[in-house]
Amino acid sequence: MKGSSCILPGAAEMFTGIIREIGTVVSLERRRGLVELAVAAPHTAPAVQPMDSVAIQGVCLTAVRVQRSVMVFELIPETQRLTALGRLRQGAAVHVEPSLGLTDRFHGHVVLGHIDGLGRVMRRDERRGELVLTIGVTAALRAWLVAKGPVAVNGVSLTVGAKLAPRTFQVHLIPETRRRTRLAELTVGSQVNVEADYLAKVVRQPR
Repeated sequence: MKGSSCILPGAAEMFTGIIREIGTVVSLERRRGLVELAVAAPHTAPAVQPMDSVAIQGVCLTAVRVQRSVMVFELIPETQRLTALGRLRQGAAVHVEPSLGLTDRFHGHVVLGHIDGLGRVMRRDERRGELVLTIGVTAALRAWLVAKGPVAVNGVSLTVGAKLAPRTFQVHLIPETRRRTRLAELTVGSQVNVEADYLAKVVRQPR
């Protein structure tokens, strides 16, 4: 699922799931079914032009306006329905990643910003050196997840834990991930955007 992005024919935006900046929601305004989302990201915005793609919380969006350090996006009803972006509030911290350039080094894994569904944090387990999040998803989404394979949660490239259940999966957050993202702030009941590995989805396509 993508937002108002990738709208140009032949466009092939790509991300890596490595968060470049923590942005701040400046405003959300509803206009004729659309939600206009403004995000302050002083390190990212100066290099973004209108019609460029940026991943916000893992959702590929198109910048419709850029005003110094603030990027403005339009969320269509489908994006509001299938992602958690419409539930954001002014002042919320969000993960920001600009689309990958041809000369950029590739880290993380292939992330397209097309959200496969919403997940919900079911459990938090603090362990020595890590935080384990158990995330509930639909059975259809769970079918695309593979133990030790990649998954993007709110745009962050993570590895699926070995403990998989029919409708849940786990991710293990190391201290560096906790420092560089806002995933550790999620509480039980929090909704998250989940994107399964693109290669896994291709392999599982019906022949």
